[in-house]
Amino acid sequence: MGTSQSREDRISDSDTDTDSDSDYYHEEEDDDQHGDTDVSKKQGSSSASGSKLSSDSSTHEIEQKLSALKLKYPSSSSETPKIKNAVKLYRHIGGNTPKAKWITAEKLTSYKFVKTSSLEGEDLDDYDDGEESNEKGESFWFLGVGSKVKARVSSDMQLKMFADQRRVDFVSNGVWALKFLTDEDYRRFVTRFQDYLFENVFMIKASEESKMKVYGKDFIGWANPEAADDSMWEDAEGPPEEEEEVDEKDRDLTEEFEEVANGGVQSLALGALENSFLVNDSGVQVYRNMDRGIHGKGVCVRFDGGRPGSSSQTTPNKALLMRAETNMMLMSPANQGKPNTSGVKQLDIESGKIVTEWKFEKDGTEITMRDITNDTKGSQLDPSESTFLGLDDNRLCQWDMRDKRGIVQNIDSPVLEWTQGHQFSRGTNFQCFASTGDGSIVVGSRDGKIRLYSKTSMRMAKTAFPGLGSPVTHVDVSYDGKWILGTTDTYLVLICTLFTDKDGRTKTGFSGRMGNKIPAPRLLKLTPLDSHLAGKDNKFHGAHFSWVTESGKQERHIVATVGKFSVIWDLERVKNSAHECYRNQQGLKSCYCYKILLKDESIVESRFMHDRFSFSGNKSPEAPLVVATPQKVSSISLSGRRL
Repeated sequence: MGTSQSREDRISDSDTDTDSDSDYYHEEEDDDQHGDTDVSKKQGSSSASGSKLSSDSSTHEIEQKLSALKLKYPSSSSETPKIKNAVKLYRHIGGNTPKAKWITAEKLTSYKFVKTSSLEGEDLDDYDDGEESNEKGESFWFLGVGSKVKARVSSDMQLKMFADQRRVDFVSNGVWALKFLTDEDYRRFVTRFQDYLFENVFMIKASEESKMKVYGKDFIGWANPEAADDSMWEDAEGPPEEEEEVDEKDRDLTEEFEEVANGGVQSLALGALENSFLVNDSGVQVYRNMDRGIHGKGVCVRFDGGRPGSSSQTTPNKALLMRAETNMMLMSPANQGKPNTSGVKQLDIESGKIVTEWKFEKDGTEITMRDITNDTKGSQLDPSESTFLGLDDNRLCQWDMRDKRGIVQNIDSPVLEWTQGHQFSRGTNFQCFASTGDGSIVVGSRDGKIRLYSKTSMRMAKTAFPGLGSPVTHVDVSYDGKWILGTTDTYLVLICTLFTDKDGRTKTGFSGRMGNKIPAPRLLKLTPLDSHLAGKDNKFHGAHFSWVTESGKQERHIVATVGKFSVIWDLERVKNSAHECYRNQQGLKSCYCYKILLKDESIVESRFMHDRFSFSGNKSPEAPLVVATPQKVSSISLSGRRL
């Protein structure tokens, strides 16, 4: 276990053991002046020696000596050639070790953007900057830098901007940095990169008209973030807390417990009352909730303890606590590689028995669901809870374990009652969903769209946020519905749902149409170095807010998992428009201020315990973080007021 922060020192030539930029970054006038100065110095030295040679012979001798020295100054008959798109290319080596540093890969080279249908941009050398290959088949823009870099323009590059250094960092089989000669060169590169990224994602050339077509007229701030109205972000920021200054050393993550989890952990189901649960290959492991984390009770509820005649059991990938956390709905995929299933199993935790195997049916026809969740953020605490929400690729509904008369069904014919919902036409491609404290619903889709449904209607979304080009694989929402957190493979997206209606009242997008002053979202990203260290095939998954189930309380942090990393952001810092991360950025504001918890194996899930387990004094007011890997479960305290 450990913590990590990215090394992003300024790149200087002394660090890279190369000559200074002045040796190879020449403007014509500077070169001429440099050359003249060298010559005059040499000539002055010659005069001081008191040589008796004639003027012609002295000049000839001086020119011969200067030629032998091979100084970098232009001759009178030629000019220093200019390099189009000139950049200096660096590569990062050493990972996150004390020996990590930037080295110069190419002192002076050039970059180009080429549109080609080759899979890895193999033919970039055959084309000039801005050229399109016009070959048959689907083609995309690639970035080529000298002989070292060939990368498809995409969010996988994790491009990070440093406007004050005229520099961009990115990932492409390693971590690279480009430094530009002028501010204009830097801005031109960033603008072109963002335009080509838009074209690669949406398959349409970037323009004001095409962006309006993709995002819609109400989302001008998404298309043009610099013109976005950020006032709602400011209004939504919580009041500053009165707290003592905390030294950086006191802000580390502290491991309170680590226990063996008996292997094969598939999911984590945190409880807000006495117990939490890990689902693994052998059953449900029971843990006691404590102020500093969860601690194993040595109790395992076996899957084979069900009623006679129950179907063969595969390891569930979803566990949903219900009825004051005395029951658990277990959902197993019907086919390998696909989450959809035609039913769920109801586990009575107190008896350790699977008491019912429910089927999903609508109008007498068996259907599938890809995900289930509670009606509200806190409804798992309700001892009489009999309903829960279901989601499939094109369905959103509520299921009831009672029949139409409100009577608990006979377990010999356990068909869940479809109480409300809608089956949409093909094309919604729902992926994930979550509910607020009052039962409003947020749904994420494969095309990146995020839809908000009120608690009274599942037929039509009150608000539909456009996608940014990446599928939303997981979604969470704050208890009060003001904040939406979407997870994609390469970044998280934080959306503010607040707006002011025509009567001047502040509402959320769950309750009405937000109009045309919708705040631009903010992105939470890893730095290129941390993204590279996380591993090429590792992707963000399962981002969550900290957990509150009480009106008036605010979530404090965001946690997401990628590879062996649990990554934690301070929510107030992300919301702060004056935060240093956002200075001099082009495009959507991206936050890179986070803490990393590093484990020794890939992490299955990271979640904050319920707010009732937070503690004060010299410790953080945040509840402990629980991190599950296939073999272990750890409880982590945030031992400082701020990360």
